[in-house]
Amino acid sequence: MKIQLEQIGKKFNTEWIFRNVSFEFEEHTASVILGRNGSGKSTLLQVIAGNLHPTAGKVSYTLDKKNISGDEIFQHLTMVAPYLELIEDFTLKEMLEFHFSFKRYLPGHDMASLTDLLGFPAMKNKQIRKFSSGMKQRVKLILAILSDVPLLLLDEPTMNLDKTGIDWYLELLGKFGTNRTVIICSNLHQTESAFAIKSLQIEDFK
Repeated sequence: MKIQLEQIGKKFNTEWIFRNVSFEFEEHTASVILGRNGSGKSTLLQVIAGNLHPTAGKVSYTLDKKNISGDEIFQHLTMVAPYLELIEDFTLKEMLEFHFSFKRYLPGHDMASLTDLLGFPAMKNKQIRKFSSGMKQRVKLILAILSDVPLLLLDEPTMNLDKTGIDWYLELLGKFGTNRTVIICSNLHQTESAFAIKSLQIEDFK
C-alpha cells in the first residue's frame, strides 16, 4: 500500500500539533516517524489510520493501483499502540479468536502457530489480565504482524519489552513484515526501527 500525505495539518482547539506535512510512504517499505514524546507522532499515525481527520491537507491510499477511501482503510491495516488495550477478561485463546474473527491469519498460520511464536503456549487458557506488561505487548504485536493486511502501524512497538523481547520483535518483523508497508513511531530509532528505509522527523513540521 502507498500512502501520500499532502500538506497535512492537525490542530486541537487553537494549537497546531503539526502543519504542512507532505510525505510518501512507499509500498513494501518500512518507514519511521521520529520525534520526542509529545511531539505529535501518535497523532499523525492516528490520522494515517483514519481514526482522526486532518484539520488541513489530504491523505491518499493506493493498493494494487486502486484508490482506497479513508472510510475503508481500517479493513487494510492493523495497529499497535500504548493507548490501544487488549480485552483483559479474555483468555489468550479468546483474544486470538476475537481478533481473527475480523482479520485473516497470514497464510500458513493459525492459533497454534501464533501461540508457539509468542513463546508461552501453556498460557493459552489464562486471562490476559494475568499476563505481565511484556507478555501483553507481545500479544499486541503478534495480533498485528500475523494478520494478513498490507499496512502495519506500530507506535512505540518495543514498549515494556526487555532485551529478549526486543530481539523477538525484530525477528518477528524481519520474518513477517516484508512485502508490506510498515510505519513505526519511535523515539528509539536505532532500537526498534533501524531497518526503516525512510524517515519523517515530525518536529520539522511545527
